Amino acid sequence: MKLKTATATLSKMAAILALGIIATAPAQAQSSKIAWLSAERIYNESKLAKLADNKLREEFSSREKALQELAVRSKAAADKWEKEGSVKPEPERSRLQREAYEADLNFQRRQREFREDLSQRTNEERAAIAEKATKIIKQIATTEGYDIVLQDAVWASPRIDITAKVLEALDK
Repeated sequence: MKLKTATATLSKMAAILALGIIATAPAQAQSSKIAWLSAERIYNESKLAKLADNKLREEFSSREKALQELAVRSKAAADKWEKEGSVKPEPERSRLQREAYEADLNFQRRQREFREDLSQRTNEERAAIAEKATKIIKQIATTEGYDIVLQDAVWASPRIDITAKVLEALDK
């Protein structure tokens, strides 16, 4: 019986303590200065991001063109097997099927390699942008007295948005 009373008393005390913490939270939050920025805008709108995008397009354009040509050859092999396979004798039909299959496998492998390489290089370029942006964000936060800078919130008031300031400093 005493255990139930002690547990009930402890629960009441915990509830009162929680209410006290919740009640003081707005007062504590008002003293904090908060900023927000859109990382996606930094990655899409900054001059560095546009330069990186152009650099990647140039770097991967020849491979992309070769991949498109490989796709055409793979489709041609599949079409030839589909069109001529039924009228050819068995050894010829098997050869056409194998060629179509190997062409498709080769295309898929090259396409996967292309995507992986492009993704890796994109991540490298974004990391370089993020490194520079982080230094600028820290500088702005220190200069303007922000206690915390949030990134990619569901919604944020435009008055706490520092994205434009970061973009301006990043583009200098």
